[in-house]
Amino acid sequence: MPERPLLPLWLALPVAIAGGAVLDLAFPDIGIWPLAFVGAALTLVTLIGRSAWGSVAVGAVFAASFYLLHIAWITRYLGAVPWFALAGVETILSAVGAIVITLSYRWLPRLVPGSWARVTLLPALVAAAWTAREQFMGSWPYTGFPWARLGMSQADSPLAELASWLGVSGLTFVMVFVVAAAIEAVRLRVWRRVRLLAPAAVAAAVLVLIPQFPTTDAGTMRVGAVQGNGPSGFFDRREPYDVFRAQLAATQPLIGKKLDVLLWPEGGVDADPLNNSSIAGALDDLSREVEAPLLVNAATERDSLVYNTSMLWQAGQENPLAIHDKTHPVPMGEYVPDRWFFEALAPDLVGLITREYTPGTNPPFFDVNGVGVGLAICFDVIYDDVIWQGARDGAEVYMFQTNNADFRGTDENVQQLGFARMRAIETGRAVVNISTVGTSQVIGPDGSVIDGLAADTSGALLVDVPLRTGLTPAVVIGPAVQWVLGWSALPVLLLLGVLVRRRTKAAPSAKDDAAEV
Repeated sequence: MPERPLLPLWLALPVAIAGGAVLDLAFPDIGIWPLAFVGAALTLVTLIGRSAWGSVAVGAVFAASFYLLHIAWITRYLGAVPWFALAGVETILSAVGAIVITLSYRWLPRLVPGSWARVTLLPALVAAAWTAREQFMGSWPYTGFPWARLGMSQADSPLAELASWLGVSGLTFVMVFVVAAAIEAVRLRVWRRVRLLAPAAVAAAVLVLIPQFPTTDAGTMRVGAVQGNGPSGFFDRREPYDVFRAQLAATQPLIGKKLDVLLWPEGGVDADPLNNSSIAGALDDLSREVEAPLLVNAATERDSLVYNTSMLWQAGQENPLAIHDKTHPVPMGEYVPDRWFFEALAPDLVGLITREYTPGTNPPFFDVNGVGVGLAICFDVIYDDVIWQGARDGAEVYMFQTNNADFRGTDENVQQLGFARMRAIETGRAVVNISTVGTSQVIGPDGSVIDGLAADTSGALLVDVPLRTGLTPAVVIGPAVQWVLGWSALPVLLLLGVLVRRRTKAAPSAKDDAAEV
C-alpha cells in the first residue's frame, strides 16, 4: 500500500508557499544561502506520499510563491503581464516535475524498503529528479530559463567550491541529497539509530570540506572596463548615439593609462559599426587613444539578419578582428518565437519587440593579443554550454557584457552578478562583468569581488585581472554529470514504475496460491 502523505493537503499548501518564499531569500539581493536548504526541505516534505494531482497542487503553489518573488524585476517597465506569463510557465513546468519527485518517494521504497536504502538510494533518486527538473526547465521551451537553479544560490557560500568539480547541476544534486537524506533520517527516528545520519553527514562533509579545484596562474591582464550609465533602457528617452557618448565620456579617465584591452558593456555602441562608417571611425580613434584593442557590443545586421554582437576592434586592423553573436537571445525580449500566436494574445506588448535577434553560432571566445577571453552576453551567463565552450576553447579570463537598464532598482542585476561569481568558481577563472548601468564587478577566480562600480553611476575600472589555465572537472565532465546526476532519474523511474506494476499484478495471484494451499 502507498504511504499516506506526510502532511495533509490543508497544511501542505501553506508549507509549500512558505518554502517558495524562503528559497527566494537564499538568492540575492537578500542572499541568505543556508535558506536554500530550508526551502528545499519545506517543499520535499509536502510531496511525500501525495497523489499525482496532489503533487501538482503543492508543486504549483511552491513554484508560484518562489517565481513571483524571484523574478518580480520583470515588472519594472513591462508591468504584470510578462511577469505572470513567465512565472506561470515556470510554475506549470515545476508542478509537473513535482510528480517525478513524488513518484520517487512512492516507488523506490516499495521495491527496496530497507532503512539504508531510505537514507541513500531514495535521496539520490529524489536529488536526481530535482536536478532533472531544473535541467528541463533550463532548456525548454525556447532554450528555457535556467535562472533559478538551486546551486546558483550559493555564490556567498563555502559550498560553492564544489561547483568547480561537478558544475552547478552537481552542486544542486548534492544539496538536495543532503536535505532528502536528513528528512529520511528524521522519519526513521535517527536518535535511536544515529548511524542512519551517516549518508547525510558524508554528503554535507563533501559540500563543506572539498576545496575549489585549482587552476594554474598565468599572469595578469590589465583591463579597463567602462560603465557609462547612459540612457540604455528600452523606454529611456534618448537621441541617437547618446549611449555611445556616455561610454566615451566615462572612458576618459583611462586615456593615457596602460591597458591590454578596453571593455564596454552590451549595447555600449548604440549603432551598427559594421554598417555605419562614422561609428567605425570613432572606434578606430578610441583604440588609438587608449593604445589597446576594444571589446565592444552592438546590434549588427548581416545578410538581412540581426544579431546581438560582441566585437574585437583594434585601430589599424581590418575590423572587426573577431565577432561573437549571442548564443541564446531572450525569447519575448530579443525575439518573439511563434509571433503570430503571441501577438494574438498580447498585441500591444509583443508589438514593442520590433527586432528579431538571430541566435549566434560562432564561439564565445576571442584571442586578444595572445590571451584567451571567454564571452557571455547578458543572460547567456546562465547557460552552461556557453561558459564551458569558452573555457574549452582556451579562455584564461571571462568578460561578460550586459545591459541591466530595463531593470534599474531591482534585484535582477545582483542576481546576475551572483551567477557570474558562480561561473568564476566553477571554471576557476576571473570574470569582468560590465554593465551599462551597473552593478559592474571584477570577480576573482575564487568568486571574490576584486573591484566594482555601483549601480546608476558612470565610471571606469582599471584592474590587473588574474589569468588562469587548466580546465576544472566541471568543464571537462559537466555534460556527463548532468546525465548521471540529473537525466538518469527518468529511465530509473520508468524502470521502477514497470517493476512496481509487475509486483502489484503478481500480488493477487500469490495470495490465491496461498489460499489454495
